[in-house]
Parts: sequence; structure tokens; C-alpha cells
Amino acid sequence: MNRKHLFLIPVVLICLSSLSLAQGWSSILDSSRAIDWSTAGVIGGIPNRTATCATFSPGATSAQINTAIASCPANGVVVLNAGTYNLGSTGILFNNKSNVTLRGAGADKTLLNFSGSVGAPTDCTGGAGTGVICVRNSSPDNWTGGPRHSGSWTGGYAKGTNVITLSTTSGLAVGNIIMLDQLDDSSDNGAIFVCTSTSCTYKGSSQAARTNRGQTEIKTVTAINGNQVTISPGLYMPNWRSSQSPGAWWGDDTVRGVGIEDLAVTNDGNAATSFFFNNAVNCWVKGVKSSPGPSRSHVWLYVSSHIEVRDSYFYGTASSASTSYGVETFPAADSLIENNIFQHIAAPVMLNGASPGTVVGYNLSVNNYYSVNSGWMMPLFTDHDVNFMELLEGNDGQSMQTDNVHGTHHFVTMFRNYFHGDPSKTGNTTTAHLWAYSRFFNIIGNVFGRSSYYTTYETNLGSTGKEIYSFGEPDAGTASQPKDAVTRATVMRWGNYDTVSGASRFVAAEVPSAMSGVLAPFSNAVPANNSLPDSFYLRAKPAFWGSMPWPAIGPDVSGGNGPGGHSYDIPATSCYLSVMGGPADGSGAVLNFNADKCYGSGGGGGTPGPVPPSGLTASPK
Repeated sequence: MNRKHLFLIPVVLICLSSLSLAQGWSSILDSSRAIDWSTAGVIGGIPNRTATCATFSPGATSAQINTAIASCPANGVVVLNAGTYNLGSTGILFNNKSNVTLRGAGADKTLLNFSGSVGAPTDCTGGAGTGVICVRNSSPDNWTGGPRHSGSWTGGYAKGTNVITLSTTSGLAVGNIIMLDQLDDSSDNGAIFVCTSTSCTYKGSSQAARTNRGQTEIKTVTAINGNQVTISPGLYMPNWRSSQSPGAWWGDDTVRGVGIEDLAVTNDGNAATSFFFNNAVNCWVKGVKSSPGPSRSHVWLYVSSHIEVRDSYFYGTASSASTSYGVETFPAADSLIENNIFQHIAAPVMLNGASPGTVVGYNLSVNNYYSVNSGWMMPLFTDHDVNFMELLEGNDGQSMQTDNVHGTHHFVTMFRNYFHGDPSKTGNTTTAHLWAYSRFFNIIGNVFGRSSYYTTYETNLGSTGKEIYSFGEPDAGTASQPKDAVTRATVMRWGNYDTVSGASRFVAAEVPSAMSGVLAPFSNAVPANNSLPDSFYLRAKPAFWGSMPWPAIGPDVSGGNGPGGHSYDIPATSCYLSVMGGPADGSGAVLNFNADKCYGSGGGGGTPGPVPPSGLTASPK
């Protein structure tokens, strides 16, 4: 069931007329402020493989499963029958093995238990203990701190460009991924400002990029002609330039087409992550459950692109403190994190490195438990390092934030989300919190707040704690760092409903239509009308939606159970409350989960173009 078309040649954004079907935002957003998100995730959709190459039952060892994976023909499936597999301290490894699916009988039927500190052969990054299921290429040491190959990027910098010139292509091959970067800006010109130093952030770089090179785009090589390299998709950012010494780096090879489906993993802090993807493209996790909590993240996307994490349930983390994540990027690009349930996790979606082209769509987060400060409200979504050109659509959670811990942020879009806060919290309670250096954001068609709790519409350069929006203040740990008035001055807001205003706001004054000087290239005309598309990345209602109201969130939605009737439950919320029987506040132990019981055996996504949203249900909002 294909959710997307296969785009072999990236489309230059200048040609908006040819993109109108695929880009629902084109009648609202200026082309300088957005990209085509319709190809996020596995290109062409997740394949439904049917050729079984090996079948196992409980009693099988990790070594036997790994041998079967290594010898499985292309597009084959290694099947794990129902039952509990006690796999000890040996992990499952896809060692530069492409185009194989590992499939269980369902997340409530096939359980993989791992104990002790998981080591060899799950040596995901050159060090043991990283993940219990690891997908990696042959040179896992190709990372930001030590690229396998590198060269100068000497030509082809315009946004949308898909042909670049490198000083060398040694070791580079068609089909592999390549990382493009450039030096951070040495000063702030008042517009795009890429910075990872402590002069503008709390802690400096997270090391999810080469030193002083926070802006990173990951592309797939589609052709090599001498030193000219054709990439897909084309460049996203408009500020690539020779003065910043652009560069490129790459590994020996790239692992492709690996899927992990319909099984549960018990990872009680025995490894940093349950599912690790390293130097990978077009891979996926689908219909899985991970609990009770890895020491870092349930899914870690590491120097990878077009990874899809969908239809899954993630519960808890080992410490529920800093570095306690659901899905983490470090860095990644063009990935799709869609239709997942995050329960009792401190930071459900953490974009910890540059993640351009990534879509976070239709996820539920509940009880974002943070052991360090039980009164601090943790967001569903966090931009944490240099982040740009991401789409956050149709999610149901407490809030979103773009912190100022590791890097600056640009051109992030929020569409048809429902962020309602948590009345049990006393700190960081803003529903849309854009810290300093979060510039050129687009906030469109969302539903914010809860009646009688939120009292302030917005604050600028400082937060009161119970506002819908907060703009431009330094991160909570960096009172000495600069405030940023450009954050609010460049944000585009249109058609959002909030409980303080008690209305859907289509206000021309909240559209940055008259920016001048260095900001002028990113001005946005006031939309011609109040009509909103169903989605900014889907063409039709996705397969997992069933008969539920679509779209589910937005000013054009009526009769829903959210504020003003403008939001209904999304499928993940309905699954959690109605099928899994989860408490509305997210408290309690890990629950039983099977994706088919919630979304049907089709699972999967929809079709590219315009369509989605989401709300919440019986929760006290």
C-alpha cells in the first residue's frame, strides 16, 4: 500500500505551479519558508514483503536470528513466531544487510527480552551497548566526529539545486547518502543565523554535526559525473554559500530497505536504544512496542535519511531525566514519525541534530514524565540543535518547544496540531514556546490551550508560564544569553484557535507581510482567504484513519470534543484510550498493544499531497 509516489528527480521549489498538488501549503506560505514534505519517510511507501526466508520460534538465539538475516535473499522476511524470546545480552544486528524485514506476529504476541549490557555483535557505532536491534552499514564509524570520506563542496548552492560540485568523489557511490554542511555564521545579521557556540546557546553543540558546522543536509546520490554529483532531494536552505567553506562527508556504503515490524522489545535500560539506524536510508519501524525504557531513546536515527517510525507504542525511559527520548535524530533527514503513542517519556520526539524534511505527524504523547522536576511540563516535540525545514502536523500533546540548548532554528512549520498543556504542571507550561533564535516559523490552523487554565495570549522576550505563545527569550538555563526580538517579528500565524482569545484568529497583523532589509526575502503575503488544506504533506486521508473525522483539528473543524469543538481525537489517541484502555493522564504501567487492533492490518500511511489533522478525546482538557 503505497503512501507516496516515487520521486526520482527532486523538484526545484521555484516552480510552484507544478507542485501545487503535492504542497498543500502553497496557497498560504511563501515558497521561501517551506519545502515539499510529501516524500518524507520510505520513498514509495513501506513494502509489504511476503517471501519468508526463515522462521523461528521461542528458544531461538540472537546468533541464529542474525545468521538468518545475513543470508536472507533480497526482499525476504525473517519471521519470529509468537512467544517470548529470551535473548540475553546479545543483540540483533543487520550488518550492512539491506532489503530484509524482521517480522513478529504482533507486538502483543512476539516479545524479545534482552538482559544485561547488550554488547557484540550489536556494535552499532564502534562501541558496544548502543542498541538491542541495530541496522548499520559496513563502516559504522562514519559519523560527525570522524567521517570516513570528506571533501570540499565547490559549486551548486542555490535552494532547490540538485547538482553540486565536489573536490573529490573518492569512495562515493550512487544510492548512498552524503552529508552536506558549512561553517556556522560568525555573527548575526538579523535574519538566518546558524550558531552552535555558547555565545548564542546554553551548552553549545550536541556534536550531532561536525565541529562548528551545525547546518547539515543529508541527501541521496543519484548520479556521479566526474566531480559533479546529482542529489535527491534538492537543497532546502537558501543560505549555502562559498564564504562558509561548504563541505561534504560520506561513508563507504549505505544500508537500505530494512524493516522491523510487529514485535515488542523489553529494554530495561540495558542499552542506549531499542532500535538503532546508522548510515541508513529507506528503513522503517512499524507496529512495534518498546518498554519499559532504554537508557537514552527508543528509536535513534543516526546519520540517516528517509526512515519511517510508525504505528507503534513507546513507554518509559530508564531515568526519565535529560537525554530520555522517544524518537531521536542525530542528525537525520526526510524521516517520517507518524501515528505513534508515547507514554511516560520525558521527551517523546527530540530532534537532536539537523533534521530537514522530517515530518512529525499524528502522534499522541501522554504523561511526559520528567523525574528531575515533576512540575516542569515537557513538550511532545523539541528542536534541540540546529534545526530547519521540518513539519509538525496533526499531533496531540502538551506542547512544542524550540529550545536554545544546542543550536538555532529556522523555517519550522506547525499545522493542525492540538496542544493543550497539563494543569498539573507549574513550569514551562507554554503551549508553543519558541525560544531565542527560532526564526521564520509558520504556525497555522492549530488548536491551543484549555479553558480556565491559560490566561495570557502571548509574551515576547520573557515568559509568564501560562501563555499560549512565548517568543524570543533565552533558554531557561541561559539567562545571560541574548534575547531575540527577531523570533516574534518573523513568525507567520494564521487560523489558529486558542482558549485565551476564544476564537480562530485570521489576523493580518500576525502575518509577516512587510518585512524589509535582510528579512525581506522571507516575507509572506497575507493569504487570500481563510481556507486551509487538509494537510501539508498528504494528498488524501491516510489508511490508518478509518472512519474518524478528517481533518480532525483546525478552525474549520466543528463538533469535536476539544476547545471550541475544533478538535476530534486522532487515531493514536483513540487507540490509547479506547482500545488499550489507557488512563487519560497517562499514569500507570505499560499497556498491551497491537497495531492491527487499532488501525487494521493495512496500517501504513496515506497518499502525498494535502490532508491530515488531529485532536484529543476523553482527556480532561
